Order: sequence, then C-alpha cells, then structure tokens
Amino acid sequence: MRAYHMRYDVLISMGAAFLASWGVGKGVDVVTAMTYSSYVQEHTVAENQVGGIAGDEIFRAESIDDLLSHDTFTIVSEGISYRNDGGGYYNNQYMQNVELASGERVAALIDISSVQNTGADIFSGDAILPVGQVVYEDLTQSENFMTQIQSGYKLDRTDFYVDMMGHGGAASLESYQEYKKIPYQAAAFIIVFPLFHALGSRLGVFPYFFEPREKKKKKSEWD
Repeated sequence: MRAYHMRYDVLISMGAAFLASWGVGKGVDVVTAMTYSSYVQEHTVAENQVGGIAGDEIFRAESIDDLLSHDTFTIVSEGISYRNDGGGYYNNQYMQNVELASGERVAALIDISSVQNTGADIFSGDAILPVGQVVYEDLTQSENFMTQIQSGYKLDRTDFYVDMMGHGGAASLESYQEYKKIPYQAAAFIIVFPLFHALGSRLGVFPYFFEPREKKKKKSEWD
C-alpha cells in the first residue's frame, strides 16, 4: 500500500495561513462584540407586533379556524411542549410542530426570546407564544422538512405556516460572531497561503510550485 506524505513547505504554509486566519477571526470578534447591541436592537420586535411579546389584547387562537380568521394572534402552549413535539428546517429556518388547544397541529416559526412563561419555570404553567400571522406556502415542497417535522406528530395543514418571528430572532453573540467571521477567515487563508509560499520560494527556503521562467532559462544555459 502506497503512503502519501504532504510536502513540508505546504504544511508550513498552511500553518502560517491558519494563524493568519485565526488572527483575523479574533479581530472580527472584537468588532462584532461592539456592534452586537445594535444588531440585537434591529432584531427585537415591539410588543404586539408579529414576532414580539403578545399582550392581553392579542387574540388567543385555539384552532386552525381561529388562525385563519384573524390577522394576528397568539397561541398558548402547555409548558415547553411547543419545543418538544418535533421540528425541522425549512428555507434555513427552524420550525416547530405546535399543538393547538383543539388538538390540531401546525408548523410555526417562533422567536423564543418573545415567549412568556406563566409558571415558576419554563417547564410549568403555560407558555404564551409570540404574536403570529398565517403565511401561505406549500410546505410539502420540502420532503426533508416534512419528514423532520412529522417524525412524531402529523401536521393538520401543510399549505401554510405560522410566522411568530417577524423580523426578530437575534442570534446569540457566539453565533453572530461565528457567522460574521467565517468569510473573512476563509479569505485570509486563501490569500496568505500562496503569498507565504511564494515568499519562501523566492528566499530559497521552499521549492517552487511552478518554477519561474527566468530560473528555467538559467538552468538551460548552464546545461
């Protein structure tokens, strides 16, 4: 069996590129930590708006008919059952399989930060979900999503979902930073790797990937 070993110059250049990428990531972390509060503000929805905290004046929907007959509403769920009955990713957003008081089930996109818990903790009492609205869409167009969200319970309607996110849903600081720095780190790695190797080759420390034409010419003259 033939064993393949990576060239030392490639390993060293990759190490240098990795260190540069790590440094860039740390720099981006500092900047994003300073901008995070404004990001959270932009993604925090006002009370009684879609995705925001539902006040007493918001209609409490108990059936699919209730959902369809009101422009906005909220749903009251027992404890954290709205998070325990299955879910799945649809268009890169995670939806929950939510049971209504009628026993009917619908898919709901929920901003967890706008959920109100009436019990001593999240496991007791009721959870008043954020203000929601119906969004008509054929959920069956994503077979993977349907398999995920119906792994435990079947949805009663798949021609719409309940949007309880609106323009809210701020990510955690860690997730926000990770999302922001990945493209910068990738760019740093891609740029530094060839530049570092080219410098090493020019200094005679590394062999060339592609030998310059002038060097080839000199060799041929000596030959």
